[in-house]
Amino acid sequence: MSCSEDLKKKGYRLTPQRLMVIGILHEAEGHISAPDICQRVQAKYPWVNKSTIYRTLELLKELDLVTETELGGDKLYYHQADKGHHHHLICQKCGKITDIDEDVFSSLQSTLRKKYSFSADLKHLAIHGHCLKCQD
Repeated sequence: MSCSEDLKKKGYRLTPQRLMVIGILHEAEGHISAPDICQRVQAKYPWVNKSTIYRTLELLKELDLVTETELGGDKLYYHQADKGHHHHLICQKCGKITDIDEDVFSSLQSTLRKKYSFSADLKHLAIHGHCLKCQD
């Protein structure tokens, strides 16, 4: 099911502004920042207010239709949730981002549940550190 179908199914109107944001998220090959989404939407439709775009992203995040990840710097990045869960290792020195599979965290999730009675939300993580090249 697509993001727009999910939104409608959850009782929200498919406004032109929401459809524009969803379209940009769908077109993005990977993660995309909110300023980049604003720029792309406003390039096609200059009348769309930036605050509307940010409110739409917040709604999509609350409904678990997009994931929000901090990949370094001062921007948050968005990714359509139906494109799958994955995680990132981010080198704080060179900025290299390496995607890692979700199954890497299955033992952590199990340990947190058993040892701490805590169910962690591990849908989309960014782990900051240093790659081997920068560690020296």
